[in-house]
Amino acid sequence: MTVIALDVMSGDRGAQECVPAALRALEADTELRLQLVGDPSVIESLLAKASPSPSSAKRFEIVPASEVIVMTDSPREAIRRKKQSSMRIAIDLVAEGRADAAVSAGNTGALTAIAHFVLKCLAEVERAPIMSAVPNKRGFTHILDLGANVRATPLQLEQFAIMGAIVARDVHGTTRPRVGLLNIGVEETKGHDLVQEAHALLSAWTQSHSRRDFEYVGFVEGGDIFSGDVDVVVTDGFTGNVALKTMEGVAGLIGGRLRAEFTANWPSKIAGLLARPVLGRVSASLDPRRYNGAVMVGLKRIVVKSHGSADRVALTQAIAIAATAVRRNLVDHVREALETEQHQNV
Repeated sequence: MTVIALDVMSGDRGAQECVPAALRALEADTELRLQLVGDPSVIESLLAKASPSPSSAKRFEIVPASEVIVMTDSPREAIRRKKQSSMRIAIDLVAEGRADAAVSAGNTGALTAIAHFVLKCLAEVERAPIMSAVPNKRGFTHILDLGANVRATPLQLEQFAIMGAIVARDVHGTTRPRVGLLNIGVEETKGHDLVQEAHALLSAWTQSHSRRDFEYVGFVEGGDIFSGDVDVVVTDGFTGNVALKTMEGVAGLIGGRLRAEFTANWPSKIAGLLARPVLGRVSASLDPRRYNGAVMVGLKRIVVKSHGSADRVALTQAIAIAATAVRRNLVDHVREALETEQHQNV
């Protein structure tokens, strides 16, 4: 059985969506056990309304937590003053070996800080980035870092690339991922010193005949994220988070404009009804809930960050991502790849 500690109380929607998501995940995966971390009275009330199946009821337990880390809590305060929070206890369960992974939709800064403080990074890893996926023309593109590290050194960007390729391969099944370094242009002369140095490191990696983990394609621009010509895009956490929030904003704008236009008058409403099947398929393919679940790569154990506003469908996907990462030994593969890189550089 794979055991996942789920921070039930955090995020914009909290237990109201986390508990139903837990039950959906248990129904979908019979080899999964969940630890529901939070206020027992709240969790029990929601479970009573949901009436879990006998099979699911045998595969979860409630772990009490008396505090909640909210979005306005600073990472330092979260570590120092909220040791009984649902987020902290979920991470502690992983550190103690009682759970294989933790999933939380809570405060990103707090989750990053607590995970680093409690679980630690692998010896070979300087900083653990957050990695998730966005849709492209052919499937989806993985991006990291999405906010864990607002600054990144060239060595850290190289490590992000290696770790990102391994997640794309092991968790999402991408054979020999194509990796690009986000820049303001694809020309060799473009970009500041940090990306130029990272580019040199990654180019040297691809020249090693013994490495076949991924293909480094060089610099890519923002538009390449959606082209389908690259599988993993590497950048620092500041740029990655801005890019992600911009994508979400544009998607919301387009969706709102379409709804407004198709309801503007009766001819538009009729056109909307005729177009509904096509629009439904497009909406489903671009549904961000299908891609929810950002792996914090490079830690000694598995932690998955869900979007703060995720609903039960999206949270179920985040739980599935965590279970897959555990079962495919993601941590061991990252460790082995970085150990090999260090030995080759000696």
